Amino acid sequence: MKVLLDTNALLWWLTNSPRLSDERKSLLADPASTVYVSSVSAVEIAIKTSLGKLPPPPEPVAQAIARDGFEELPFTIEHGEAVAALPWHHKDPFDRMLIAQALVEGVPIMSGDHVFSLYGIQVV
Repeated sequence: MKVLLDTNALLWWLTNSPRLSDERKSLLADPASTVYVSSVSAVEIAIKTSLGKLPPPPEPVAQAIARDGFEELPFTIEHGEAVAALPWHHKDPFDRMLIAQALVEGVPIMSGDHVFSLYGIQVV
C-alpha cells in the first residue's frame, strides 16, 4: 500500500506513541508498503519546534525516514497550485499542503484528522 503521512502520524511513529494503532504501525513497518513523508512535514516540525510548540523529534526527520525506508515527497509547484483549488474545510496551511499532495499523487493519507476526508481523499 502507498500512503502519505500527516505530520501528526509521522510524529506518532517517531515517538512510538500509543496514538498510532498497532494496525497502522504494522502497515508502516511492512516492507511492501510505500510510505511517503512530505517535505512540508519537516518544515512544520522545524517551525513548531523553534516556536516551542513541539519538542524536538528524537532524531532528525531525514535520518529517521531513511532508517525506516520511507520516501521523501518534495513539495512541488504542481502541489502548490493544487492548494488554490481546495475548499476551505481546513484552515491549517500545512494540512492544506499535505491534502494537495495526496490529491495530486493519488495516495491515501494517514492522519488522525478526519476533516481530511472532506476533500475526497482516503484517510487511513
